[in-house]
Amino acid sequence: MDPALLRHVAATVRRALAESGEGDVLCFLPGVGEIGRVAALLDGCGAEVLQLHGRAPAAAQDAVLHGRDREPDGDAAGKPEPERRVVLATSVAESSLTVPGVRIVVDSGLAREPRVDHARGLDSLTTVRVSRATAEQRQGRAGREAPGVVHRCWPPGEDAGRPKWPSPEIMIADLTTFALQAAAWGEPDATGLALLDLPPSGAMSAAGETLRAVGAVDASGRITGRGARMARMGVHPRLARALLDGAPLVGARAAAEVVALLSEEPPREYGDDLTDALRAARRGRDGYAVRWSAEVRRLRSALRTAGDAPEAATDRDQDGVGLPVALAYPERVAVARGGQDWLMANGTRAQSTERSPLRGAAWLAVAVADRPVGSPTARVRLAAAIDEATARTAAAALLETGEDVRWDADRGDVIAAVTERLGSVELSSRPLQRPAPDRVRAAVLDGLRREGTRLLRWTGDARALRERLAFLHRALGAPWPDVSERALLARAEEWLGAAGSRADLARTDAADVLRGLLPWTGGEAARLDTLAPERVQVPSGSRVRVDYATEQPVLAVKLQELFGWQDTPPIADGRVALLVHLLSPAGRPAAVTGDLAGFWREGYRAVRAELRGRYPRHPWPEDPATAEPTRRVKPRR
Repeated sequence: MDPALLRHVAATVRRALAESGEGDVLCFLPGVGEIGRVAALLDGCGAEVLQLHGRAPAAAQDAVLHGRDREPDGDAAGKPEPERRVVLATSVAESSLTVPGVRIVVDSGLAREPRVDHARGLDSLTTVRVSRATAEQRQGRAGREAPGVVHRCWPPGEDAGRPKWPSPEIMIADLTTFALQAAAWGEPDATGLALLDLPPSGAMSAAGETLRAVGAVDASGRITGRGARMARMGVHPRLARALLDGAPLVGARAAAEVVALLSEEPPREYGDDLTDALRAARRGRDGYAVRWSAEVRRLRSALRTAGDAPEAATDRDQDGVGLPVALAYPERVAVARGGQDWLMANGTRAQSTERSPLRGAAWLAVAVADRPVGSPTARVRLAAAIDEATARTAAAALLETGEDVRWDADRGDVIAAVTERLGSVELSSRPLQRPAPDRVRAAVLDGLRREGTRLLRWTGDARALRERLAFLHRALGAPWPDVSERALLARAEEWLGAAGSRADLARTDAADVLRGLLPWTGGEAARLDTLAPERVQVPSGSRVRVDYATEQPVLAVKLQELFGWQDTPPIADGRVALLVHLLSPAGRPAAVTGDLAGFWREGYRAVRAELRGRYPRHPWPEDPATAEPTRRVKPRR
């Protein structure tokens, strides 16, 4: 959220307090981060600033919802309480809760909406403009108990551009549970259901893949017997899988406890380590712990009804927590990559907080992770430490062993190995002795396309040849080849020899590659030295190299060597004139011309006047057009 908008919201709250002498303020903001920043901006506003969001501690929620009827705690007893309150809230306060005392609403006009990355199974929250209907709903909070007023932090003209209604949940949510119910009703694709909005095909496809992975539906999308049992569990199919498959391994009680913990995300103060969160739930007396205990009892009863209630369980919490989590989210088992970094089996990199007790774990089973918009790295919200054996057990469907022949960007070379992988996580690797030549060639081509022709051996002669060919392609076109970087890489399959590694590429002479692309058919290649000569003989007898690096080829030569020469020889079948750089006796540029005869007539006199005093041992004739060319100095007398 724009910092300027946050400052505007805080200023609006202060103005609302000043303009109205009574009643509390309810301020809607999109998320916890914005709530914290606005709270800081309201320091010293003369009112009690409270924060209300889904993961706020129970005591903080009670302070908001019970108003001034609550009992002061020990530290607050005896202290004067501010007469008015400012409640900074997310969308949780729109309709489901009544905040007593509110007479003023300040609306930022923004909210968070969930988005699901179906490819990785990760959630994210996107900041969106609230709909007109939501804005009306928020406005109504000011009139719940008495007449009130609303301050909207956007210009009235913007209302027309806002959506009329919020996005339907079916369009943005994870549809796995819905897809399982639809399959149970005999409508696996949901097309026969009377729905106000049809579910997105991409989301339904992703849900179907998840259901097939956990054995809930068959290849045609029809529900299986196992899927019918899952549907009766009353939890997300992933959690039903963790319950049914986890109970025989860790015991019904432990499996039910973990699944109940995952069914409703625990309060923030429980921490991000699920083992610690489980212990907190067991000893807790807050509302969450009460709901959790009831859910545990319900799940154990569901297991008994299904005939899957073994009671053999380990005494150590960490042995009973991580496995059900990994069974629910096998693509999120993650191996440590140092410090607080992990790599998930789905290929996503993840990080924990710096103070997380999960730091140092070799493997994680990640239950809750989100990915900030635009970030390639996920944030771990809830996870449990596991070992490799647990990861292998839970994510067995992702295990594969195969020959891995590819260009490794980190090493900058071809690797050929027999690799065991758990999704994107490499478990073991040993060298592959005889990789298939076509796969090696494909890997080398990939490396070339990634890193470019700089991998070849470019000598001075090779670079000069490339410049000459580029000139001919510009001046004459076909059949002279395009030798730009893009064109060379596009024809790499044509010119690449038997190179099987970076070292082989480094031994490949780029000049040989270029010569192989010359138009030999029809004999055109034999005219290379005529059309784009490497050197040109000047009147002094010297053979001077032509520089083709610029748009117009350059002949740089000492002025005295060109006496008597009226015109430079044209190249490219007479279509291009050389640009002459006339050098002083010291080799420094003295003049540039494309018309040598014109220079002798008009420009030479000024150059002669400037340089002959500096270089008296060199000839400076009055008429250079008829003078004898030389590359020598006059002998001393």
